[in-house]
Amino acid sequence: MKKLKISILLIILTIALIYASNINSIPGNIILFEGEKLNLNMLVGMSIKTEDKYEAIQTSSENNSSNAVKKEIYNIELLNTIPIKTVTANIIPKTEVVPIGTTIGLKLYTDGVLVVGMSEIEDINNEYVKPYENSDIKEGDRIVEVNGTAITCTADLIENVNKSNGNTVKIKYVNSDNVYNTDEVKPAKVSNSQYKLGLWVRDAAAGVGTITFYEPSTKNFGALGHGIVDIDTGELIDIANGELTTANVISVVKGEKGNPGEIKGSLNNQNNIGDIAKNTKLGIYGKITNVASLGVGNEAKVPVALRDEIQEGKAKIICSLDNGKREEYEIEIERIFKNNNEDNKSMIIKVTDEKLLEKTGGIIQRNEWKSYYTKWKIYWSCNTCFSK
Repeated sequence: MKKLKISILLIILTIALIYASNINSIPGNIILFEGEKLNLNMLVGMSIKTEDKYEAIQTSSENNSSNAVKKEIYNIELLNTIPIKTVTANIIPKTEVVPIGTTIGLKLYTDGVLVVGMSEIEDINNEYVKPYENSDIKEGDRIVEVNGTAITCTADLIENVNKSNGNTVKIKYVNSDNVYNTDEVKPAKVSNSQYKLGLWVRDAAAGVGTITFYEPSTKNFGALGHGIVDIDTGELIDIANGELTTANVISVVKGEKGNPGEIKGSLNNQNNIGDIAKNTKLGIYGKITNVASLGVGNEAKVPVALRDEIQEGKAKIICSLDNGKREEYEIEIERIFKNNNEDNKSMIIKVTDEKLLEKTGGIIQRNEWKSYYTKWKIYWSCNTCFSK
C-alpha cells in the first residue's frame, strides 16, 4: 500500500510539473493581426476566455503624435474556474510590405560605451594597478556619464578621464536597464597627460546583412531577422542609433559540413538607405530615408500572412548573392512553430533549389561583425565619435 501511495504521489507531481511547464511557456504578451485568432498550445482542462477589449493611447515622442492601439485581454483558466494566467494581445492592422532580400550594410552606435574587458595597467611608477577594482562595473555594463558629462563614444570617455588629473571620478553606468553611480574609480596616471581606468570599451559595430522588408505606408523596415550581440559579452547590443547603407558583395564562401560558409561584403563608399532605431532579438528596425537605393518599387508589395495561413511545403525565398541582383530560390518549409512568440525560431526550412545549393551549399551566414573598441591597456585610439 505504501508503494502504491508513493507511485500515485509521483504521478500527481509529474502531471503538476507538466502543467506548470506548459503554463510558464505561455507568453504574457503577444501580437496578433486583425482577424487572427489566439492560438496557444494548452493541455487538457485548460481554456481561454476573453476578459476585455479596449484601445490604449500610444504617444510617439518622435513627431509628438498619438494613436490608438487595440488590445485584448485573455484569461487562461483550469477546469473553467481556476484562473492561472493572463495574456495581453496587441491587435495590429493587416499590413502590406515589400519583400527585399538585398544585401545591405549596418552601422550600430551604442548608447554610451560598452565595457568588454578589464585588465591591469602599468602606471607611471611602473606599478601594475586595477583602477576599476573598487567599483561594481562589470563586462556588459554601459558607461553613460563621467563627472556629469554625457559619454557618447570612446573619445568622450578618454577626454573626461584625462580631465580628472588622477582625481576620483564619478561614473554613471547601466546594467540590464538599471542605472548605477560609482565614485570609487581613481584613474591611474600612465604619462604626464594620460590617465586610464583599466577598461576595454567599445562604441560601435558594423557588418553586412540582409534587409527583409520595407513597409511603404510608414517607411519602416526590418532586417536580419535576429538581433546583433556583442562578441565579448554575448549580450544584445543596446544601441543609441545606427545607419543602414548599401553594400558590395565581395565573395561567397560556400558552406560545407562543419563550416557554415559566409558572404563577404564591403561598406566602403556606400550610400545611406535609412536610420536604425532598434536592435532586438527579432531583428533590426528603423526607417527608410532613401527608397530609391532599395532598387525595388512599391508594385512588389504583398500582404503579410496570418500565422495560421502559413503551411508546410514548397515555398520561395528572395536573396541577393550578386550586387544589385535579387533572385527567387525554392525552399521547403518542414516544420512550423505557430505558438512561438518569444524568438525568431518560428519554422524549420530546407534549401532545395539546386542553383542556390551550387552557389552557397545551403543557408550561409553573412560576414562577421566588425567591432570597434579601445584597449585602454595598450592604446588610446578610437573610431569616429558620433553624437546624433
